[in-house]
Amino acid sequence: MATQIEITGPLERKLALSVAIATVEGEVGQRLKKLSRTLRMPGFRPGKVPMKMIERSHGPQVESEVLGEAISQAFTAAIREHDLRVAGEPHIERGDAGDETQLAFTAAFEVYPDVVLGDFAALEIARVTCAIGDAEVDKTVEILRKQRVTWNAVDRAAQDGDQVTISFTGTLEGVAFDGGSGSDFPFVLGEGRMLPDFETGVRGMNTGETRTVPVSFPEDYGSKELAGKTAQFEISITKVEEPVLPVVDSEFARQLGVENGDVEKMRADIRANLEREVVQRTRARTKSNLMDVLPNVASFELPQSLVRSEEAELTERALADLKSRGIDTSKLPVPEGAFTESAQKRVRLGLLVAEIVKKQELQAKPEQVRAQIEEFAQAYESPEEVLRYYFGDRERLAQVESLVVEQNVVDWVLANAKVEDQAIDFDELMQG
Repeated sequence: MATQIEITGPLERKLALSVAIATVEGEVGQRLKKLSRTLRMPGFRPGKVPMKMIERSHGPQVESEVLGEAISQAFTAAIREHDLRVAGEPHIERGDAGDETQLAFTAAFEVYPDVVLGDFAALEIARVTCAIGDAEVDKTVEILRKQRVTWNAVDRAAQDGDQVTISFTGTLEGVAFDGGSGSDFPFVLGEGRMLPDFETGVRGMNTGETRTVPVSFPEDYGSKELAGKTAQFEISITKVEEPVLPVVDSEFARQLGVENGDVEKMRADIRANLEREVVQRTRARTKSNLMDVLPNVASFELPQSLVRSEEAELTERALADLKSRGIDTSKLPVPEGAFTESAQKRVRLGLLVAEIVKKQELQAKPEQVRAQIEEFAQAYESPEEVLRYYFGDRERLAQVESLVVEQNVVDWVLANAKVEDQAIDFDELMQG
């Protein structure tokens, strides 16, 4: 049966649907009859419950299910008839045009926009690069040494870099306050773990010395009781220790997993790990730069149903993140429109990427997926276990396929856009 479609907006459409009453009633009767064969009710044996009782107790639910399925089938047939790509879920309502043989409904929905891709050569994209040399390997070796530091007690004044063990009591106008005292508390001077005035007071103290120092709390300090105020801290030092870094030798190399203790092999492994990390980070930055300008290649309306769905997902993620930090979100209001702009950007990029993949046939190939998983596996001691982890689960494999498709799009756009290499410092890249 032909249906008419009404265009109610740039992407909004409305369909008039009808469902034959006789078809619905017939299917309801069949399902109730089938149900009657096994239904149990107090006072009746299975299969002996009177049909009228079954109709009263289960009829409305069965009728609702049958009607829902019939409407869904009618809607699907109409969509195929008009060759429409529906975005989001349709909104179904009872219509006014029904009669004694037909039930009328209307379906309001959105369709996907026609995405017409423009000139990629007009896009200007910064491709991030970063060189790895001996200096970067040396920096990493130093970080690894510091991670394995040991402490040696010394008899001298404490200085930056030393680990001091202290006991302290803080008072505000002569009264001790919660969280203002501690004993046998170690921290490293100069790392900024304590308030600046506190560290200044400890700096220069010797083992066994006690000193009272004023400590000013910042205006935005977490405790309202202390914010913007100055407390007095009595501090006693029980130990001053200087750092002792391990020597870069065969023992150090073995600690890092080089069985034969070859220091040059250790440095080569470090360089290889750095290069993998740099590749991942520069790719991510380049991709971010690309995605920032990609919307300039096409202009189209966004299905608001998809935007709302994306907003809901972003809101749910944000609340879940807050909950994971121990924050009670039950009474936390989410400002209206807080994620609208982000949702719009994500939907627009999703539609653009999908169109580029379709037009340029950039779907993930099996060999690309395997190469990506093998790249992941290089960072682990047992690469074969990583391969089994991904190939043994279809959902995890789909996630890798999605990453490969995104990289295919990035590579294709870079090959067709105006690209300028942007070299950045190693430290800046690793901090980002």
